[in-house]
Formats: sequence, C-alpha cells, structure tokens
Amino acid sequence: VALAFSLITSRQREQLLVLATKDPLTGAGNRRGLDSKLREVVHSFNRTGSKAALIILDLDHFKKVNDIHGHAVGDQILKRVTEIINFRIRVTDSLYRIGGEEFIVVLEGTDLHRAVHLAEQLRTLVDANELVPDHAVTISLGVAELKKGESANDWLHRADEALYRAKDAGRNSTSASD
Repeated sequence: VALAFSLITSRQREQLLVLATKDPLTGAGNRRGLDSKLREVVHSFNRTGSKAALIILDLDHFKKVNDIHGHAVGDQILKRVTEIINFRIRVTDSLYRIGGEEFIVVLEGTDLHRAVHLAEQLRTLVDANELVPDHAVTISLGVAELKKGESANDWLHRADEALYRAKDAGRNSTSASD
C-alpha cells in the first residue's frame, strides 16, 4: 500500500510540475518555466563563462489573423509555429510561450552570431509555411547574447528592445542587440 501511495504521489507531483511550467495550448514552457531557466543559465554563465543567447519572437499582426479567421485558427497557428520552432532547435535549447503570440528560445552554448543565424532560419521557415490560406504569417525576432555582469531581466530587456527594432524596421525581420 505504501509503494502504491508513493507511486501515485510521485505521478501527481510530476503532473503538477508540468501544469505549473508548460503552456497548455502549445506545450512550450510558460513564463514560470522561463524565469527558472534564465536564472539557471545566468548562474551557469557566471560560474563557467559558457555562452548563452536568447531569441524573442512575436507573430506579426496576429490580432488581425484572429479577427479575420477566428481564435480557433489562431490557436492552430500558435501550435504550428511551436512545432516549426521545436523541429529546428536543438534538444538542448528551450522554447517558452510568454504571451499571446510571443515566444522565447533560450540557447545555451551559443554566441550571438549563431543565434542570429538560427533566428533567420526560424523567420524563413515560418514565412515559407502556409499557415493560413491566402494570408501570410510572419514573425519578427530580437536576439541577445548574455553579457558579463548582466541579470536575466537585463538580458531579456535587450532582446525585447531588439524585437521592437525588428518590428519598427517593417516586421518579418531579425534584429540583434549589441
């Protein structure tokens, strides 16, 4: 009886962890999971100096897609974009959905140059897939490499600023933080 209780409790704990750290629609990590990962990566960087970068991406004009095609189609697009990203990133990379149509990819062991290259690949893949008939779905991306002495919030803020530069440049583009 004690063994059965222990197994049930263990499974429930695992289920609660998934519910607490995963986005239920896409299966990507959520904001709580991202916060934990960023703390872990910054701590590792401070200890070992191992490079890390992140990509923040946002679907362009997504509200318009929802308005025209409905939220069910919007949900399918979010799921498909998640699949495209997961197909291209490494198993050591981590994907998080942090807002309605905003995602972050955490890249451990990756410098800015390689992160920008991956961001461009993701942008091209999303653009090439016909996610909605007769309507282009594109993404804008901001990229930042973790710098010495930088907090997780500072790092995330620089990537977010780069994302806004990509959007200001006309969308469907990638911008990197210096």
